[in-house]
Amino acid sequence: MTENPEELILFIDMMSAQKGAAQNTLDAYERDIFQFLSTQNITPCDIKASDIASFVQDLTDQKRSVKTIARKLSAVREFCKFLIEEKILKQNPLPDICPPKKEKPLPKFLRPEDVEKLYNAGMAHEKPHLVRAAVMIKLMFASGLRVSEAVCLSLTSISHDKKQIFVKGKGSKERIVFFDEQINKLLFDFIKNVRPFFLKKNVKNTYLFASNKSKSGHITRDGFFKNLKELCVLSGVSPALVSPHTLRHSFATNLINHDVSLRAVQKMLGHENISTTQIYTHITQNKIIDDVIKKHPLKDFEV
Repeated sequence: MTENPEELILFIDMMSAQKGAAQNTLDAYERDIFQFLSTQNITPCDIKASDIASFVQDLTDQKRSVKTIARKLSAVREFCKFLIEEKILKQNPLPDICPPKKEKPLPKFLRPEDVEKLYNAGMAHEKPHLVRAAVMIKLMFASGLRVSEAVCLSLTSISHDKKQIFVKGKGSKERIVFFDEQINKLLFDFIKNVRPFFLKKNVKNTYLFASNKSKSGHITRDGFFKNLKELCVLSGVSPALVSPHTLRHSFATNLINHDVSLRAVQKMLGHENISTTQIYTHITQNKIIDDVIKKHPLKDFEV
């Protein structure tokens, strides 16, 4: 199979038009489903449970991660649902196919003092791209933005008066995140004094974190990741702890540690299900234990 079958093209169109799936999601669905069809050498109307089981076994033999296998199986499941609705498949081939049990490692997070070290290292440097990275670090730690949301922020998405940012997140879901006056001043200064370094002459650019090198017109996720690693070297913060998503985890952990409710953190992160947010309660157990010891009514009782 060298090109997408018609059924896959229709499925991708449906996911885009009816469900508003993001482009990254559409690309992942297309890759995973095409891989399934081509490696099993089948057409969409001939999919059987044995084909899916064989696909999962092949991925397992290739030592693909549990997370990767679960994602690919989820894509095939959605495709089969579509085929059944369109009466291309008569029977659901998935009831007896169970996804592998997902591993749930606890997210890494940075202490506020580590974030400050990274920020200071960038702001103290002469290179504009490191100053831009420092501003992004501060904003992401203060707002919980995903890196995919931060890199493509537009100037018009920011309300300096209300100190809020209008964000279009995963699955094109919209939410508002807030920031304080310190971040407001930081953004004003960045837009006035640093952002112009990243603009091409006579080329309109409305992105907050503009780039004159990338085709998109804004800094890429990979570009920001490289900047982060550079700041790790300058600041002495361990590179093993730092990634763009670590900043989002650090934001959530910091809020939980300061007794912000789980529901409020859920809203700020844009999680659809609170069970996704609950993982942050597992990484704050030491604080909970300390609080119990300090506030327990028998803490001063002597035996």
